[in-house]
Amino acid sequence: MKKIILLLVFLNFACSGDDDVADDVNCTEEARAGLMVLVKDAISGVELTEGVTVTATDGSYVEELTNFPEFSNEFTGAYERAGTYILTVTKEGYVTHTSEPIVVGEDECHVIGEHVTIEIYGQD
Repeated sequence: MKKIILLLVFLNFACSGDDDVADDVNCTEEARAGLMVLVKDAISGVELTEGVTVTATDGSYVEELTNFPEFSNEFTGAYERAGTYILTVTKEGYVTHTSEPIVVGEDECHVIGEHVTIEIYGQD
């Protein structure tokens, strides 16, 4: 019995140093937003949510981001979806804003979320 235990211990150490074996990664099962967008009035700096639409586009992929005002004034979306997004922000009485490309990366478990603040201007 001692020989079997020693053999198992030896095999464990012998395999643990193997460069061809990936390290254990403990990923969570939560879904993470790739985009978190805060929209502000460009003059007053007031955060805007009501009547605001934030749309993310990556090629043929289009998603309207969601706002949960009980948690945050940010609009969130692109859950677990890496990509290069163009954001379009609209609100009645404001000039439509189109962003520069925003790259959402990922690691071995989740997307790496991008926090973006967009300031929009009222129409004259």
